[in-house]
Amino acid sequence: QVQLQESGPGLVKPSQTLSLTCIVPGGSITTTYYWSWIRQLPGKGLEWIGYIAYSGDTAYNPSLNWRASISRHTSKNQFTLQLTSVTPEDTAVYYCARGKTLDFDVWGQGTPVSVSS
Repeated sequence: QVQLQESGPGLVKPSQTLSLTCIVPGGSITTTYYWSWIRQLPGKGLEWIGYIAYSGDTAYNPSLNWRASISRHTSKNQFTLQLTSVTPEDTAVYYCARGKTLDFDVWGQGTPVSVSS
């Protein structure tokens, strides 16, 4: 079973940009599937952030006020989330997953991110 792997800083200061990377072992992110970022806020359910498709198309959850941006590095078979102007309300466990918006079949283990000065 393929498992994705997230990496990034565990602590980010308010107003900075959060950057996370997801490594996809095996296969190719450019030939098929959609690749998403999802987060779980403390005490709340999962929130879909956005995806990048195998074609390179992207889509985002409008609730994030267009602060999210997803890009990819095809030679490394990985994709990256950037979330600008973070606040303490962005503190969460962030996951990368294979899937579009509601249905995900392969996940990373999750990486906790705290936004604090």
